Formats: sequence, structure tokens, C-alpha cells
Amino acid sequence: MSESDKYPAESGRRRFVKGVVGGAALAGVGATGAAAINSATQASGAGGGATQAYAIENTDGPAPRGMPQIPVAIDDEGYLKGVWPEVKTEKQGGISIQIAETENFKGSGVTYTSEWFQYCGVESYAGLEPDYDSENYFRVGSNPGYEWQSETYSEGDRLHVDDFSNYQTWTGGMGEAVGKGATGRWRSEDAEDIIPIQVIKSDRVMELAQQDPWIEASTQDGFIAWLNKCTHFCCVPQFKNEGSAKFGAENDVYCQCHQSVYDPYSLVQTLFVARPRPE
Repeated sequence: MSESDKYPAESGRRRFVKGVVGGAALAGVGATGAAAINSATQASGAGGGATQAYAIENTDGPAPRGMPQIPVAIDDEGYLKGVWPEVKTEKQGGISIQIAETENFKGSGVTYTSEWFQYCGVESYAGLEPDYDSENYFRVGSNPGYEWQSETYSEGDRLHVDDFSNYQTWTGGMGEAVGKGATGRWRSEDAEDIIPIQVIKSDRVMELAQQDPWIEASTQDGFIAWLNKCTHFCCVPQFKNEGSAKFGAENDVYCQCHQSVYDPYSLVQTLFVARPRPE
């Protein structure tokens, strides 16, 4: 993984640092205060404000919350996609704007919105525009996180279910066989800024899907995905990351910048201040 993939652009880092303290403070705020927080924190631009999202849980380190989940779909040919919310128009402050939001996503009772991903500078990425022209496939990036991806794919190839067939025995060279990981990008074709993602296939995901309506709706055949930007200072973590064993995180998602750790098999609701998309 190159230095540019590991560490965020300085401008994106500065944009995000401003919201770190506020985001951490929101961690214990109940939903009843969301409307008040919205009006107090919303900046100029489209959307933003207090947002409740499903995320893989942050279990250690300085990150203030988990990384937001991307619902997964598999097409008829076996290629993996990230589901994008329904695009619609609504008025905010008397102005008509486009938003991406799906209420009661697949009968889960959860409202899924692109605001889940509006942090760390990603809110300004072309791929976060509601009507960005994309087929929403998960594609291999220029520096894949795992050797097996470099051996199997070329940059821009779509991730395919068949390439995860050994998920029950794969370890990535460390820890236990708890699932097979892949890195990639999403909604980033022909865009200047890349939206990094991580995918895992695991029996644990299938087990969780039997117990929770949201997990059942947002995963498929044991595949789970999330936006792979650490909520601390915007670095790009990795499942079974090099160096993670030193911190007891060889079976988790580990951020090399400041040792934040995430559990990909613990999905929790988080409340944070989403940044508005630039007008």
C-alpha cells in the first residue's frame, strides 16, 4: 500500500480535524437531541448535521466511532456492488436539493443515507454526489491491500464472489481464519478523489444476519463492506493489517496511523455530525 493510500491529503485531514471533538462528544447523545444538534451544527452546503449510521465498532485507540457500513449486493454474474440510496429531491432552507436516502431499507426499519459517508473530506468527493454516474461496483484500486488481489486482478477490475471461495481457510498470513478480506474503491471511476472500501466474506456475517434485520438487509451471502476511512485522522485502515498483531488486532481492522482498532463483526449505531456537501 502506497503512502498516498495510507495517509489522507492534507486538505482533507484539516477539514476533518475540525469535527473530531464534536464527533466524539456526540457519541453519548440520544436520538431525542438530534434535531437540536442539527440546527446548531449544520454548516453551509447540502445536507449534513447529526446523523445516525450503522458502523463497524471502534474497540480501541483514539478513533471516536466506527466506520460506516455500505450495504452489499451481488449481481447476476457474481460481481459485488455497494448499494447507493434512492436519489430524490427535497427542499432545505427553501432551496431544492438532491439527496440520496432510502427509508426502511429492505424492510429493516433503518433509514440509509449518503450522509453516513459525509466525514473526513469525503463529503466533497464526486462519488458522494447523489446523481454521480456510477454502476456502484466495488473495484480493485491501484494498490490492493492483499497479495491475492494483486495476483488475481488488474486495477479497475470488479470484485467477484468466486475469488473468495477459500474464505474459511484464508488468514492473510496472520491470526485465525475468520474471513477473507479485499480492499477496493467505490463510485470513483473517472473521479479525482477515491472512495476507499473494505470487503470481507465470513461465516460470522451470515450468523449475524440471522439475528438482526439490518444485518440481514445490508449483507449478502456472508459479504460485508464499509467505507474505509478511519474516523480519527482519515487514514486508511485494513483488516489483518501488517503490524496489527503487536496490538492484538490480527483478526480485526487496524489503523497504522494511531493504532485504532475496529471489530468488523460488531455492527453498532453511531451518532455523529455529518459535514455538508459543498454547494
